[in-house]
Amino acid sequence: MYDLLDKYSYSPDAEDIGRRLDLLAANSAGLASDTVLKDCFSLMDITSLHSSDTVESITRLVHKVNSLARDYPQYPLPASVCVFPNFASTVAANRESEQLHVTAVAGCFPDSQSFLEVKIRECELAVENGADEIDIVLALNAFLAQDYETARREIRQIRSAIDKAAAANARTVILKVILETGVLVTPEAIAQASFLAMEEGADFIKTSTGKVSVNATPMASYVMCRCIGKFYEKTGRKVGFKAAGGISSASDAVSYYAIVASVLGKEWINRDLFRFGVSRLANALMSAVEKRTVTVF
Repeated sequence: MYDLLDKYSYSPDAEDIGRRLDLLAANSAGLASDTVLKDCFSLMDITSLHSSDTVESITRLVHKVNSLARDYPQYPLPASVCVFPNFASTVAANRESEQLHVTAVAGCFPDSQSFLEVKIRECELAVENGADEIDIVLALNAFLAQDYETARREIRQIRSAIDKAAAANARTVILKVILETGVLVTPEAIAQASFLAMEEGADFIKTSTGKVSVNATPMASYVMCRCIGKFYEKTGRKVGFKAAGGISSASDAVSYYAIVASVLGKEWINRDLFRFGVSRLANALMSAVEKRTVTVF
């Protein structure tokens, strides 16, 4: 379990993490300026992952995002709209700006329980249908059994497949790997999974699917950000962080913003390196800025 922790000289200390998070929590309220709230708004992957999603409902969601430029020009565009892979083409066809990325969860999200060939093909199809970003789940069936090579191989092969699919259309694609930190539980396991995913080509590591009982937590996020920093120190490659699952209030967003800014620095506070996976946060951020209830989404 500890080989990668030794390699990157990081051994998470739960008591130290708790103390640091307490200090950040005590100071984060002072961060909640309109500028910070709007920064958080720009980092959102606006998400709809429901069994009841339809072409019509996803189209309406994209139109709501499009309308922000006209109805709320003082707000930045969110980073992306995140959907199931069969709706990637719907988002691509209806967005008014290519700066609004198409994110697709794929690879048999949210459980990642299928044949690797099925996972790969689903990811390829998502890219072929317009996805700019692919979010997959770490193969927990392998990782939890300490079969780390299988977990590595899945990420590596999906990375290769989506890069080829994107290159065929003169595009590039972002890969986010969801660690499902609520299932991994311990700081050591979260760190091991973080380094493993980054070594195999993840552009982002992401906390959670939002489909389990424990999703994003400050502890998991702190550990992941420390791992990103250690990985950057050793390799020179910057990997992004995505907090997802249960983030619904402006204060939630500010707390994760504070963790990223404290651990990784302000250079990570941009859509290329920091995201929120959200379904309800947009209204909360706008309401906090406007000092009134705003319901756009």
